[in-house]
Amino acid sequence: MKTIKITLCAAVLGLMSFTVLPAKSVAKIIETAASAVTWKSESIDLGEIPQNKPKAIEFEFKNTGKTAVVISEVKASCGCTATDYTKTPVKPGETAKVTATYNAANKGAFTKTVTVTTNAETAPKVLSFKGTVI
Repeated sequence: MKTIKITLCAAVLGLMSFTVLPAKSVAKIIETAASAVTWKSESIDLGEIPQNKPKAIEFEFKNTGKTAVVISEVKASCGCTATDYTKTPVKPGETAKVTATYNAANKGAFTKTVTVTTNAETAPKVLSFKGTVI
């Protein structure tokens, strides 16, 4: 029985590929994993804002990558927030913005989010803003 286990283990190890990635491949993987979008702020505290007066919140980012960044979708967490964003490709080194306009209908504290999807990041970026309606 021991001989069968040892033979089976040797066969499995013999079939495995023990290769090492070249340094260029590793560097490319690291470069791809690094984000090409650097946000000025991912969370903004608005403090106190007046009721029934829409408030525009701007989230600015810079393309720190080597290729153009395209925003494909911007989605607000609720119907009380309208969004707008730069529709043209953002070239390396350039800045762009995502604007969320919050219509503060109810008094009290609030926290809202805006989800931004780009071609530069594998997961969407969730931006937030908060404050108190007076």
